[in-house]
Amino acid sequence: MAKGKKPGKSGGGKKPAGKATKKTVAKKPAAKPVVKAKAAAKAKPVAKPAVPAPRPAPRRPVKARAAAVRMPAARPAGKHHAAPVVANIYERDLDRNAANYAALTPLQFLERSASVYPDWPSVVHGKRRYTWGQTYERARRLASALDKRGIGIGDTVAVMAPNIPEVYEAHFGVPMCGAVLNALNTRLDAAMIAFILDHSETKVLMADREYHGVIKEALAKASVKPLVIDIADSEYGEGEPVSDLTYEAFIADGDADYAWEYPADEWNAVSLNYTSGTTGNPKGVVFHHRGATLSAYGNATQWAMGMHPTYLWTLPMFHCNGWCFPWTLALVAGTSVCLRRITAKTIFDALADEDVSHMCGAPVILNFIINARPEERRKLPYTVEFMTAAAPPPAAVLEAVEKQGFHITHVYGLTEVYGPATVCAWHDEWDQLPSGEQARLKARQGVRYAAEDGVAVLDPTTMKPVPNDGATMGEVFFRGNLVMKGYLKNPKATQEAFAGGWFHSGDLGVAHPDGYIELRDRSKDIIISGGENISTIEVEGVLYQHPAVLEAAVVARPDEKWGETPCAFVVLKPGASATAEEITAFCRANMAGYKIPRTIVFRDLPKTSTGKVQKFVLRDWAKAL
Repeated sequence: MAKGKKPGKSGGGKKPAGKATKKTVAKKPAAKPVVKAKAAAKAKPVAKPAVPAPRPAPRRPVKARAAAVRMPAARPAGKHHAAPVVANIYERDLDRNAANYAALTPLQFLERSASVYPDWPSVVHGKRRYTWGQTYERARRLASALDKRGIGIGDTVAVMAPNIPEVYEAHFGVPMCGAVLNALNTRLDAAMIAFILDHSETKVLMADREYHGVIKEALAKASVKPLVIDIADSEYGEGEPVSDLTYEAFIADGDADYAWEYPADEWNAVSLNYTSGTTGNPKGVVFHHRGATLSAYGNATQWAMGMHPTYLWTLPMFHCNGWCFPWTLALVAGTSVCLRRITAKTIFDALADEDVSHMCGAPVILNFIINARPEERRKLPYTVEFMTAAAPPPAAVLEAVEKQGFHITHVYGLTEVYGPATVCAWHDEWDQLPSGEQARLKARQGVRYAAEDGVAVLDPTTMKPVPNDGATMGEVFFRGNLVMKGYLKNPKATQEAFAGGWFHSGDLGVAHPDGYIELRDRSKDIIISGGENISTIEVEGVLYQHPAVLEAAVVARPDEKWGETPCAFVVLKPGASATAEEITAFCRANMAGYKIPRTIVFRDLPKTSTGKVQKFVLRDWAKAL
């Protein structure tokens, strides 16, 4: 049993939590013959087979064009040169065929869980309860309804909604018809949404009523005119519809037995995620079926989730497709507990009421938990597994949250690597260390996911590894199956990102003697003061140790003498007090003198919807001081 795991979570004997609204046995789609691209046509729904049908056949071509097959460039052959095919007995009469090969796709996870565990709870949202059989049926109806509208390979379907069942279903229903899912950041303004709709050539937009105003404004600005579908979530209330066509009416027109098919190529796009766009327009990161599948496997194995975990959605599903956890939960037949409003109280209520075993979130969620008021808390008689990433969590925060009954797993990644791509893999002997030392080790970004081919700290100029001394800084690079296809319609940015055969993360870090990496800063955030490099992450880690500090962020402030000096923006805990002089004195006792912030500013921190501090805003504030 994994550390912190509750009894009964890893087996199949637990009774489903909650009562399903409808009992449905999952039906596998019927197999269909593969047709030539030029002869392809829209398939009609097939009749329900009298006996269980084989799994989905390879996807048919859509719009009279087959998906291009692309394979990554081979690694240098080294001393093991490939033998000529004619002489290689292992390549003779051993061709790939339908019996021994299928494209990797996370869609098969939903079909399998619906087949094996049709009555197990899949999604919980307020009074709504769905089983895996029902979720599979709803996803197939969505795919069928989109197919009837002519949506298929090469088309973008966008959704703008909080963590609700409709977004979860879209992670399967949209790619089931061959289209690409673009889950929109719910905090974007109308101009940015309009840019994304146009850039991705969106054909269908599904939107929650809460965002009626910004969606209407965005559609007025956009050049594209997508089909708009209204999502009426019972947990939100009435609200003003974004369209006369509701989501429930739309999928009701779909076929529950829709014969979806595997992608013709696992390199086909499955989803589109836009980067934050802190400088200029955001870039569209394209995920493929292969990467999404392997990321889901990686989450399940690197975190040791077991079967049937109960997972609380505090991480937005629009952020790297929820770090690929919608697909991970289908793989392990887990239960998704949706949370529309995230506060300390709603988190603790969901943990206690739904018997949650796992959750993910940025350090901002950790702060919700640590600083919850007594009236917001609920007693948890078990340990909750918590995976955190996004901004590097200070060791002091990790230590505090683990003392409150949460077992932390620290991962690291970016949108371009499907979310988590490294994990701070734990060693049993570290359990004997003092809690502060454990937290320091756990704050490191760790080692690569098993599905990732390589993660390294390299000198970006020479592309050679830096020494594993925990001090020499370099840039963090990735390569392998958990790296994006590239940036949509942006070949220049794609080529730059992949220069030298590695993905350039832009993050600066060090490699420790044990091979674990640790971030020191973003390349654009490093402070150069009097010729000395100062890691803002290191300074922030010290500030978080101050008993009165709730949050802290450090940026460079221009200085006539030193060029730049550290400027700290600090948020104090409710009811706590501290002066700038006290903060400075604390820093002087815990770090080298040249690293001490010369300026302390007490004010709230600007953040993205995923909890990342917007340092470009802080830099502007610092310049204006």
